[in-house]
Amino acid sequence: MTVSHTISGLPFPLSSAHPDWRVGANEVATRAAERSDLFADPAGDGSAQLDAVRLLGTPPAGDFVLSARVRVGFRATFDAGVLLIWVDEQHWAKLCFEYSPDREPMAVSVVTRGVSDDANGFTVEAEELWVRIARIGSAYAFHASTDGSRWAFVRYFALPDTSVAQFGFEAQSPMGEGCDVEFAEIAFEQRTLGDLRDGS
Repeated sequence: MTVSHTISGLPFPLSSAHPDWRVGANEVATRAAERSDLFADPAGDGSAQLDAVRLLGTPPAGDFVLSARVRVGFRATFDAGVLLIWVDEQHWAKLCFEYSPDREPMAVSVVTRGVSDDANGFTVEAEELWVRIARIGSAYAFHASTDGSRWAFVRYFALPDTSVAQFGFEAQSPMGEGCDVEFAEIAFEQRTLGDLRDGS
């Protein structure tokens, strides 16, 4: 059964088939399931793992900026809290606050067009990270910030079928027994992001 939620920071509802999302006025939290992920290994057999918990909705038309502060109770490699763009089972993109094999929190991005293109961003020496998606016409930009003020450019890309894309949150624990993930300070602005690399 799909459950719908309303968050004060968003002008559109979010829904999930997973019942364990906890929703507050401007925050959401959940626990990633054991061995869960969204990933299509480029060296694999073409199948994708699609069992990470998701909370998604459809924003208004036009350009926008969606951001949140994420905390993760890191326990195992690749545990992560994620801002997600979801088109379909072949096309999605995620900006992750993720635990690296070196046991360091990192900003990581993944863009999937049939198979996943996985790229590390930067190491984070803190227990939280601000993450941001900007839609700019038919393209998207990922940014991350250690203070919620100055934003580091992570990725600029496109996905097909932008008009049907959903946006929201995901939690994963591909190699672990699960982890707690919290998103707070959720914000949405209908505006066009300017210079992608000037920190604004």
